[in-house]
Amino acid sequence: MEEEQGYLFSNQMLRKLIVPLIIEQILAVTVGMVDTMMVSSAGEAATSGVSLVDMINNLIINVFAAVATGGAVVASQYLGQRRREKACEAADQLVLVTALISAVMMAAAIVFRRGLLETIYHGIEPDVMENALVYLVISALSYPFLAVYNSCAALFRSMGNSRISMQASIVMNTLNIIGDYILIFHFHMGVAGAALATLASRMVACVILNVRLRNKNLDICIGQGKLAWNGDMIRRILHIGIPGGVENSIFQLGRVLVVSIIATFGTVQIAANAVANNLDSMGVLPGQAMNLAMITVIGRCVGAGDFGQARYYAKKLMKLTYLINGLCCAGVILTMPLTMRLYGLSEETLALAVVLVLIHDGFAILLWPASFTLTNVLRAANDVKFPMVVSILSMIIFRLGLSYVIGVGMGWGAIGVWTAMVVDWIVRISCFVGRYRSGKWQTFYSAG
Repeated sequence: MEEEQGYLFSNQMLRKLIVPLIIEQILAVTVGMVDTMMVSSAGEAATSGVSLVDMINNLIINVFAAVATGGAVVASQYLGQRRREKACEAADQLVLVTALISAVMMAAAIVFRRGLLETIYHGIEPDVMENALVYLVISALSYPFLAVYNSCAALFRSMGNSRISMQASIVMNTLNIIGDYILIFHFHMGVAGAALATLASRMVACVILNVRLRNKNLDICIGQGKLAWNGDMIRRILHIGIPGGVENSIFQLGRVLVVSIIATFGTVQIAANAVANNLDSMGVLPGQAMNLAMITVIGRCVGAGDFGQARYYAKKLMKLTYLINGLCCAGVILTMPLTMRLYGLSEETLALAVVLVLIHDGFAILLWPASFTLTNVLRAANDVKFPMVVSILSMIIFRLGLSYVIGVGMGWGAIGVWTAMVVDWIVRISCFVGRYRSGKWQTFYSAG
C-alpha cells in the first residue's frame, strides 16, 4: 500500500478526491443546459440577453476561481508542512480577500451596467438590452456569494475532501432548477426569475460551505480567531491567483473573439460550431476535474518539500487523466450518430459539426491533458508566470492569429479555426513539457 511506504496520498484518498470532482463537473454542465432551455421559453430577446451577460459573468467567475486556486495552493502547501494554524490563517485571508474583490466587482457591474453592455455589445436591439440589464444587475448581486462559495469549496479540496463541495453543488443546482421552474413558468418573471433563482441558490450554497468550514475538527477551518488583514498572506495568495486569473480571462476573451471570426462564415458554420462546442465540453469534463485534483495533491507534496512525491503523483495523475479523458472523448465520438439526432439542424450543418467534433476530441485524446492539466503541476509549485505568458502568447499568435490566416485567408472556415486550436495545443505542450522536464518549476517554492 502507498500509505505504508510513506506516500502522502493512497489510492483510496485519490478516489475520494477525484470521483466527486468529476460528478460535480458533469452536474454543472448538465444543469447549465437545462437552465438555458428554461430561459429560452421566455423568448429570443430573453435568451439573447442572458447569453450576452453570461459571457461577462464567465470572465468574472474565472477571476474568483483563480483567486480560490491561489488560496487552495497556499493552504495545501501549509498542510504539507504540517502547519495547520497557518493553513487556517490562509483560509481566513482567502475568504476575506475574495469577499472584498467580489463586492467591488458587484458594485462596478451594477453602477456601470449600461455603459459596460453598450461598450461590449454596441448596437444590440433595445429589448435584448433591457433583458441583459435586468439579468446583469441581479446576477451581480450573487458575485460575493459565488466567490466565497468557490473559496470554501477550494479549501475543502485542499483537505482532500471534495465530497462536501459536491454535496453543496448538488443542493445549489437543484435549487436553481426548481427556482427557474417556479419563477419562469408559474410567475412568468422571465430573465428576472432566472437571475433570482441563481442568486438564491448561490446564497444557500455559500452559507452551507461557510458553516461547515467553521468545524474546529477539520484540518482547515475558518472563523476561529479575530479576523485581521494579513498583507503578506494575501500577497502570497494573489501571487498565485492573479496570473491564473489573467490567463483564464484572456483565454475566455480569446474564445469570444474566435466565435466572432466564425460568425463571419455564415449561419451553417455558426450553428455547427455551437453544436460541436456543446459536445466537446462533455469529452473533457473529467480532465477539468483532474485539474482541480492536481492542485491539491501537488500542492501538498510541494509544501512537504518532497519533490520526489510531487513528480510521482504528477506522472500518476497525468496517466489517469489521459485514460479517463481518452475514454470520454472516444465516447463522444462513438455516440455522435445518436447525439446528432437531438439537433433539428440541416444535414450540411450536422456534417460540419461531426468534422469539428472529430478534430477536437480526436486530438484531445492525445493532446488535451498535457496542454491543460500539466500546467497545474507548475502552478502548485508557485511557478505561475511561465504558464500565464505561454498561454496568452499562444492564444494570441496561434488560436487567434492562425485562425484568421487559415480560416479566413485560406478559406477553410470553421475547420481552419479548429485546426489552429490544435496547433495552439501543440505549442502549449512543447513549452509545458519542456518546463516540467527541466525541473525549474521546483525552484519557485519557499516555505513561509
